[in-house]
Amino acid sequence: MKIKRLSTQSSDFSVELTRLLAFEETADDVLEETVARILADVRRRGDEAVLEYTQRFDRLPLASAADMELPKSQLKEAFDTLPSAQREALEAAAGRVTAYHERQRMDSWSYVDEDGTLLGQQVTPLDRVGLYVPGGKAAYPSSVLMNALPAKVAGVAELIMVVPTPDGVKNQLVLAAAYLSGVDRVFTIGGAQAVAALAHGTATIPKVDKIVGPGNAYVASAKRRVFGICGIDMIAGPSEILVVCDGKTNPDWVAMDLFSQAEHDELAQAILLSPDAEFLDAVAASADKLLEQMPRKEIIRTALESRGALIHVVDMDEACVISNRIAPEHLELSVEHPQAWLPKLKHAGAIFMGRYTSESLGDYCAGPNHVLPTSGTARFSSPLGVYDFQKRSSLIQVSETGAKKLGAIAAELAFGEGLQAHAQSALFRKD
Repeated sequence: MKIKRLSTQSSDFSVELTRLLAFEETADDVLEETVARILADVRRRGDEAVLEYTQRFDRLPLASAADMELPKSQLKEAFDTLPSAQREALEAAAGRVTAYHERQRMDSWSYVDEDGTLLGQQVTPLDRVGLYVPGGKAAYPSSVLMNALPAKVAGVAELIMVVPTPDGVKNQLVLAAAYLSGVDRVFTIGGAQAVAALAHGTATIPKVDKIVGPGNAYVASAKRRVFGICGIDMIAGPSEILVVCDGKTNPDWVAMDLFSQAEHDELAQAILLSPDAEFLDAVAASADKLLEQMPRKEIIRTALESRGALIHVVDMDEACVISNRIAPEHLELSVEHPQAWLPKLKHAGAIFMGRYTSESLGDYCAGPNHVLPTSGTARFSSPLGVYDFQKRSSLIQVSETGAKKLGAIAAELAFGEGLQAHAQSALFRKD
């Protein structure tokens, strides 16, 4: 396997790194036109359009709109009939994810200043959230937990899940996760039509305030287009992992950690930074040795050869500088004393510290959310959390004394802006 080898000492390293990191999703005019047409059609015809697209794309003929919704008894049955090991694993993961996110909950606050004016912030949950869960070949119960549980912790009153079931095939682990997470309603629809139904509402599917959850290119395009009608979590790019290692971790472990993201798809990115050139050689050898054992070896090979890299750095300080430039979705800090390096690491979706912390634990059961910013957006955005399902309203209650003081200030500024009614509104109460 030919994974790129780069060195920071190369004169054109910066250019090579820029080229390696470049990812711009090619605009597909046909896809965009299709999504726009579906959104408009569902907005105009509602359930009728959703049923037609579900039959067309998922080969799932439904007799009526009511048949789109699964009864809650099916969710419970899916949970009750899981093999005990799967059920226990799902419960353990849900418990850890819930416990972590409970610490994120924000509370309302207020204070009274010296003139008796109350100022503060009221924090309230969203009323209704839509959760998109991939179906068919890509079925991820972990995504149900990561999206639904923070919403429930935040106090969202109603959680609506949509999940495509091509040819009528339902993933029992996904349904069990929905039951365990407290999802309120589940509809067996997917694609851009499901996003449109959630954003606009139909006679059967309620309109939501925000749509979260991963999907294919059609889903991503639809979410981008409905933003503003409702909220969305993010538009995610290919999965990424950056491993920063001092050269003392088992190279087999590091190679497999790179594989763990490369196996997602051919566009995934896996990069290793190390000041130890011999360690880079050892990891490359481990990758060659372990690849043949992987069922998704061709996907891994393509991802690593096209977007992967083994980068030799001068020292760990330089590794931190490059890590901040990359701003990875997942950052593994595989060193002896990882916390000592945290002050130098500013940009990452999640930081996995120490030799025993594989990124895959974060995907399933560590506790923090696995919905993370990609494509360098960790420079300005954060993991999905309880705060994404809460909103804040400012509180202002001006006292009589405060009205006199603030009125004079406001009026002076309003006159300066030429807004007479603003100024007089403040002065009326001042006088």
